[in-house]
Amino acid sequence: MDLHGIDLNLLVAFDALMTERSVTRAGVRIGRTQPAMSAALSRLRALLQDELFIRGPDGLQPTPRALDLAEPLGHALAEIQRTLEFTQVFDPSKSTVTFSIGLSEHAAFVVLPKLLAVLRAQASSIVLRIRNFDHRDAVLSLLDSGEADLTVGVPHTPAGRIMSERLFEESFICVIRKDHPQADADLTLDAFLQMSHLLVSPENERFGMVDAALGKMGLRRRLALTLPQMYAAPPLVASSDLIATLMKGVVDASGYREQLHVLKPPLELGTAKFDMAWHRRNDVHPAQRWLRKVIASLFEKAAS
Repeated sequence: MDLHGIDLNLLVAFDALMTERSVTRAGVRIGRTQPAMSAALSRLRALLQDELFIRGPDGLQPTPRALDLAEPLGHALAEIQRTLEFTQVFDPSKSTVTFSIGLSEHAAFVVLPKLLAVLRAQASSIVLRIRNFDHRDAVLSLLDSGEADLTVGVPHTPAGRIMSERLFEESFICVIRKDHPQADADLTLDAFLQMSHLLVSPENERFGMVDAALGKMGLRRRLALTLPQMYAAPPLVASSDLIATLMKGVVDASGYREQLHVLKPPLELGTAKFDMAWHRRNDVHPAQRWLRKVIASLFEKAAS
């Protein structure tokens, strides 16, 4: 079928006829007169080579061909409408837009519960599609390709086309099981080096921030386990003799806080920073700006 000759208004008329099962009511639904709707139905029948709707005792009855077309055409029209929903005033309460958000593991635990609460109250028809990423530089490919409207994770490699905003920071703590022999003593650097360590590395590297800090002092620790999932670390530590240096927020959200003993790291580690990033092409889009403003507002009180 040659799509160049298809009038989009005919598909709108078809969708209205499927919904109302009446030429008159379908015309009222989309703002057309009864003769105009009858003419649209005639053109649809000619285009699709099927009667589409037969008069019955309770109004128009769709043919099998019409029933086959109803769902895919309805989805297509809805998608076209969402695509064309670019206005200078974005009304979240009426929008059915789908946002694609790239989140690192910890960012998902921190951002999603708060964001879903806002959407439930202000924009219940908005849909979120979450993309996971492990490597910080994956941010660039997600945003460049349009697979994500924005991302939240540790800072990425600088790129002029990518814009960003700091959302929150996490401090680091050391954790061991509650009844570990070291639990009753201060954690000295010597004791730290003698213990067996668990390293969380989402990028699957055997060299983390602790190793970098120790390397500056000419020191090394003994790694017993390296894994990419940070939320798997607390239960593993709680049931072993391992020590792990983790973000405080991970421990607090893991559900294992009561089974762990927290120690202050014996070396300066700074903080883990989490940024919201987006592509410059999305910067002025009203819906995108609304979403970024909502996410930023989730952390304003914590920062003040």
